[in-house]
Amino acid sequence: MKIILLKFILLLFFFTSCTQKNEVAVLSNEQGMKLVVNGEDFIINGMNWDYFPIGTNFSYSLWQQSDAFIKEALNKEMTLLKGMGVNTIRVYTSIQPKWITYIYEKYGIYTMLNHPFGRYGVSVNGNWIPVTDYRNVETQKSLLIEVSKMAEEFKNTPGLLLFLLGNENNYGLFWAGAETEDFPEGEGQNKKVGELRGRAMYKLMNDAALKIKSITTSNPVAICNGDLLFIDIIAEECKDVDIYGTNMYRGKSFRDAFDVVKKKLNMPILFTEFGADAFDAIHNKEAQEMQAFYMIENWKEIYENVAGLGKAENSIGGFTFQFSDGWWKYGQTINLDKHDNNASWATKAYDFDYKEGSDNMNEEWFGICAKGATNQDGFYTLKPRAAYYALKEAHKINPYSKGVTIDLISKHFRGIKLQEVLLKATLD
Repeated sequence: MKIILLKFILLLFFFTSCTQKNEVAVLSNEQGMKLVVNGEDFIINGMNWDYFPIGTNFSYSLWQQSDAFIKEALNKEMTLLKGMGVNTIRVYTSIQPKWITYIYEKYGIYTMLNHPFGRYGVSVNGNWIPVTDYRNVETQKSLLIEVSKMAEEFKNTPGLLLFLLGNENNYGLFWAGAETEDFPEGEGQNKKVGELRGRAMYKLMNDAALKIKSITTSNPVAICNGDLLFIDIIAEECKDVDIYGTNMYRGKSFRDAFDVVKKKLNMPILFTEFGADAFDAIHNKEAQEMQAFYMIENWKEIYENVAGLGKAENSIGGFTFQFSDGWWKYGQTINLDKHDNNASWATKAYDFDYKEGSDNMNEEWFGICAKGATNQDGFYTLKPRAAYYALKEAHKINPYSKGVTIDLISKHFRGIKLQEVLLKATLD
């Protein structure tokens, strides 16, 4: 009888352990703000990840392929990601829950699930509306229904880390399409658009966060904003959002971002997109070394500003943009087999190839891996650039480990030599 009872207890323990869902929470105390997963401090070493073979665009979906194809594709990609220390990927809602769990169980990589929240249009009563008006009552109902279905479908999914709402939707209030353009300028225009169209959007995002939390409380909810635009409205309207996510391209430094978010929002900061392209727009050639330089500088600041180290203490990590080149990004539907060199927006923050009056950011060259041709089976190969090896070194330090200080982090990043990572990429 005792043996049978012991076996039953062991089986019950095994079953409970295998089916236990991840408990993810934002912790705030005198040391700052951090993400805690199953009781352990967790720094997000994230990557914006997708799978688009050359010749395809946004209409292609890996998740509509056969299970065998998906597994082989994931093995190639996730093995590289795991090898460089990535522990979380950012993926849109077309993925099925089983693949989030598969990626987590096989490769130890979590998923931040991203609902676009009308960024590229919205379906209202069976009609597709290309430009979302968040003031419209029917639009509001439609988006809340979508978010509710997402929460129901993905709740208690092993490997799910966070829910993310939107993708720099504040810029979408100015831009009609998905293709990146120059950032909005003009304080008067920004304020007018923020009040006219933005406030309703942020209020709806907060309503969506509350809707998700009414269905599941196992995963925090973040929003994705473009830089700090409309942060004062966010402070007023998004009090139930857990994490401030931001797509931020400020060159080698995020500058005052940590402190501004700490002052104005009662939530940690997560860099949902950042990085640099690997193309020199002035000399019209690949620029691996400079891409790696910006990546190193950005991650250094992210680590330095985590809880407990004495600076802003509100950083919980980031998602490098992006894993592989997007050959469809410029033009979206044309020249899908061409690696375009055309720059589509300009910022002097990346001054190595900035020239007044000219664009310098090449959307098709943001990959830390270059993309090879698609073979007869539909797979492509990746060639890691210098940035891949730089990030591999960067992620070897855990800012939450005992004894880690800002000085130690600085020393670690000084040890990453651009010429060495460039040589590794060349010899690979």
